[in-house]
Amino acid sequence: MTWKDCNQLTHTLETVFNQILDQRMCGLPLLNHALSVQVAGFNPVNDEWVGILITPWFMNLLLMPRLDCAWAGLNMGAKFEKSFPYGVFEFTMAVEERLGAYAQCSLFSPMFQFATQADALATAQSALDALLIGERPPDLNLSRRNFLRGELGAGRV
Repeated sequence: MTWKDCNQLTHTLETVFNQILDQRMCGLPLLNHALSVQVAGFNPVNDEWVGILITPWFMNLLLMPRLDCAWAGLNMGAKFEKSFPYGVFEFTMAVEERLGAYAQCSLFSPMFQFATQADALATAQSALDALLIGERPPDLNLSRRNFLRGELGAGRV
C-alpha cells in the first residue's frame, strides 16, 4: 500500500490497531488499561515512513513503505537490519490486511512501566527524535532500554 501523507497513515494505523485492541486483544492480561492506541509521528525518510506506534500492549518502531522499498517484498516474519543516524535496528516483517506489509521493531512490550498515555507519548517522541537525529557520545554502549531512557550511545539495538 502507498501512503499519500502522514495524516492518512496515522489515521489508518490508529483505526486498524484500535480494531485489533477491541477484537483480538480484549481481555488479555498484558494490556495496560491506562494507555490507548496512538501514533507518535511519522516522518518520510528516503523510501519509507518511520514512526512509533503506541498501544496498550506494545510500543514499536514502524517502517511503512513510501516508495519501492527493498524490504517490502519480504515474507511475514522475515528479519532485516536498518541503519539510522542513531544506530542499527533489527526489524521483523508483519502484515495486516488494511495496512499491507510493514516492518516493526519492538521497543517496549508489555507496557506496564508507563503510568499515563502522556508518559508513553513523551518516551516515544524522544526515542523517535534521537533515532533520526543520531546525536550520541561515541563511548557509551547502546541498549534498547538506554535508547528509550535517553541514555544515548553507539552500537546496536
